[in-house]
Amino acid sequence: MTSLSLSQILRPYAVQPMSANSAVYGRFYSITRQKCMRTYSSQNSAPEADDASEIKKLQWAEINAAKKAERLAEKLAKEAQRTARKHLEEQALATEKRVQKLKELNALEWPRIQNQKEIPQMSIPAFRAKYKDLASAQTSSDQVQLRGRVLAARKHSSKLAFLDIQGDFHSVQVMLDFSHIEAATGITMEQFREKRLTLLRGDFVSVEGTATVTLQGELTLKVNKLPDLLSPSIAPVPTRLIDEETMVQNRHLTLLVNQQAQKLLRFRSELIWWLRSYFVKRRFLEVQTPILADYAGGAAARPFLTSSTALPQKELALRIAPELWLKRMVVGGFDRIFEIGPAFRNEGLDGTHNAEFTMCEFYQAYADLPTLIDMTTDLVQSVAKWSNEVLEKMRSEAAVGTQYFSQFEQVEFIPALENALNIKIPDLASPDALERLGEALHTGLGYGVDANVSLNKLLDNLAATYIEPMSEDRPLYITHHPACMSPLSKSFTCPKTGQLVSARAELFIKGREIANMYEEENNPFEQRRKFELQVEARNANSPDEGQAVVDESYVQALEHGLPPTGGWGCGVDRLVMLFTGASRINDTLSFGNLRNVVGATNVSKRK
Repeated sequence: MTSLSLSQILRPYAVQPMSANSAVYGRFYSITRQKCMRTYSSQNSAPEADDASEIKKLQWAEINAAKKAERLAEKLAKEAQRTARKHLEEQALATEKRVQKLKELNALEWPRIQNQKEIPQMSIPAFRAKYKDLASAQTSSDQVQLRGRVLAARKHSSKLAFLDIQGDFHSVQVMLDFSHIEAATGITMEQFREKRLTLLRGDFVSVEGTATVTLQGELTLKVNKLPDLLSPSIAPVPTRLIDEETMVQNRHLTLLVNQQAQKLLRFRSELIWWLRSYFVKRRFLEVQTPILADYAGGAAARPFLTSSTALPQKELALRIAPELWLKRMVVGGFDRIFEIGPAFRNEGLDGTHNAEFTMCEFYQAYADLPTLIDMTTDLVQSVAKWSNEVLEKMRSEAAVGTQYFSQFEQVEFIPALENALNIKIPDLASPDALERLGEALHTGLGYGVDANVSLNKLLDNLAATYIEPMSEDRPLYITHHPACMSPLSKSFTCPKTGQLVSARAELFIKGREIANMYEEENNPFEQRRKFELQVEARNANSPDEGQAVVDESYVQALEHGLPPTGGWGCGVDRLVMLFTGASRINDTLSFGNLRNVVGATNVSKRK
């Protein structure tokens, strides 16, 4: 295993993704530099390479090649900037021309909406559903009004034009027949021409007419009057986006022109609704807990810190998990509760992690680990079946078929890791567990352990490398993690290994963690001991993150009595990724990850 791959295992956030353009230049430089190094290495191994002057020549060759690569990368970056500036200039010019044209036609207006009770206003989906059975060349006598965005404007002849308008994710054709409109309203040919020139892709319009079916079998609204322009699009709306930077800075355009991006966010919305329905049907009560507090607990992660003008002397933090608040509610008598909401972690960004994400957690009094596993299996199998049906209606293909979820597998953490590594895991509850595990890895596999890695992180990364990939063929529960990895879970001595383990399970699907569940620690003395160990380890391994402290308020809440409770958490974003096949968490978020959000607002005023 190379030092790079090992660093990715033990320190996954050491290598951060670059922007699209930077990544291209970085790859070019890396490849060029590696080629030079290979040349140097192969020649250095020859006997002649002992000559000092030859070595110096090779070193200079490497330096010169690196400089050339840097110059080319700089040239490419400047070219990309010029292209971006040219695109902005062209867009500004097109906008200016559009504004001038609308002024000439007295159409540069954004009027208030006028609802006419005489003519019923219908949504486009309702229109298509009501008149889907009209025969070819047949026309309805009903007068209806539709509103939507112009997707396309087509001139068929000087007296006939067509619009495609969209609303509620459905589109319909609109026919502008001069002879028909003239007979109904008495308009002139010049008025018809001006209106036709006014309407462009991106405009919002209101149209009135009757449903008809063309000879080609296309359901169409044949208008009786000229369309009303409700909101003109003064900037050109593209038909597709290719440039990554444009897609990031103009997410609204991506959603407008990319149906797959639309469908993914629609699926996300329906999935959250489905999760709520699932828990409500099982007598769970939805609650809301604080997002902003003076302490962020419930997970091992760096929080976002802030302050309040109302409490200027107090440092506040965005929550990293709602867990401790929810368990306080169980102490308060709420036996079945769930929450779906945001959480924040001030850590790295990658394909499956974002600083802001959505969590779904539930807590059930008197539920043990087997109960949580059974409920999780039922939930996942049910949502898999439901998602296939929803995606089929959206004309999208499910990323994972229902057959994959027919059988779930369970493995215990320590035995599975021992089998994979072919080593004996030392007592992980001992004070020198990290050192002894490092020695076992070095002796058995030749691994070197990073001096700054904690025991928890090392175990977590080993599991990610050797156990989690077992979930490619079927869903996998990893159970009974070492107790040191789960300070909020009840623990016990495993009869198989003699190790102190937690009553915990994680569900992995296709190599990704989908859900985490465990029996909650409800012994206040034991919880305090685990908190103290966690605080000691964090302060030793991450002193730059500030001194961690025991959450005394939570320990005192436990003193009032927490019943035996099962807790469960799932990342909603990853669930969306799983069933839609999205490769990046960015795609499941309305405006992408934190880097995308910041980039979207980094726009200067148009001159």
